[in-house]
Amino acid sequence: MPNPLRAKSGGRMVLTVPLIVFMDDVSGNISKQWNKHHVIYMSNAALPREMLEKEFCVRFVSSSPHATPMELMCGFKESIVAAASDGIITWDCKYNDEVMLVPYGLFDAGDNPMQAEVCSHGGLKCNYFCRTCKVGGTTVEKKSDNGYLEIFKCGELRTPEGTKMDILKQIELSKLSGGTEKVKNAVSLTGTRDAATTHIVSHLLELGKRLRKRQAGKPIMSEEDVRKQLEQEFEDMLHGSPLEDHINPLLGMPGVNIHQDTPTEILHTILLGVVKYFWGQTAWILDKGHLLDTFEARLESINKDGLNSPTLGANYICRFKGSLIGKHFKSLAQVMPYLIYDLVPRTVLNGWTVIGKLVVLLWHTAIENTELYLVRLFSLCTLLD
Repeated sequence: MPNPLRAKSGGRMVLTVPLIVFMDDVSGNISKQWNKHHVIYMSNAALPREMLEKEFCVRFVSSSPHATPMELMCGFKESIVAAASDGIITWDCKYNDEVMLVPYGLFDAGDNPMQAEVCSHGGLKCNYFCRTCKVGGTTVEKKSDNGYLEIFKCGELRTPEGTKMDILKQIELSKLSGGTEKVKNAVSLTGTRDAATTHIVSHLLELGKRLRKRQAGKPIMSEEDVRKQLEQEFEDMLHGSPLEDHINPLLGMPGVNIHQDTPTEILHTILLGVVKYFWGQTAWILDKGHLLDTFEARLESINKDGLNSPTLGANYICRFKGSLIGKHFKSLAQVMPYLIYDLVPRTVLNGWTVIGKLVVLLWHTAIENTELYLVRLFSLCTLLD
């Protein structure tokens, strides 16, 4: 039986186009405090890395100071699904012929808070803090010896179907008596918090409180009547559309497992996370020991030929040690062991040695042997534990 795409394309060559989707909150002004809006950009992942880095290969998709990220993503999903279903006929200059393009979402890029939102996850402050798996536990559990060790192991993987079930359960809990606490506990136990249905849950909780509130001179409304009114209000909020249309649209996007397709953003996770705070503690040790001048002199004189940064700016780094940005931490992570070998405790030096190796591995632009790479990466992460 012939492939359905042959009939759809009219005999033309069919090419798939993997898309990298990026969404974040930005500002038209210097500070995000003013004129904050959300944007979606898109790149063709089939392009060589050298081309992906160029500005003209990044396409603007949508922007709004009023629409929420999930509302923007809903429109994006509809466009991509429609384009994938119908196909896009265009001219291919390489083959000198018409071809049909079938786009699909490869992964969604963004910082940790935005990726948590597109995964309908509560973020890093949840008991179950990972948007990819269910690792975690209560504070007491994580502080125990076994609980702490379990944090560094992969838990049960999250699935779009499981997340959708958690969201539906939270909506049902919002209709019950004491719903506020029930929903809060459900979020704490699962780590699931859907930004797309937050207004529905909040409205039902507030309405339920008003209906159950005792008022002088009026009879108390029975729980059955309260439930009926809440169900009616819920139906009115859906405007006749199915509930799935009001849930995170990426949970039902064909070919996308949003929990697996949001790769870790290493700038904030590593450079502005692990490296930043380790640098803060190291700078405190140096400052307390009156060794910061020695460190600055060594940093100024170190050979920088092997770095992709023309200068480390020793005076700036030491003067504004609490206000550094990603590029500073990326360079510092590679040279710190050579600067502090006799200035800090051995444990701190070992920490910087492991961090330096980790940064080099994470910023690989090409991985030739994936299995060997993963073994080295896992061994370094184990040392960091």
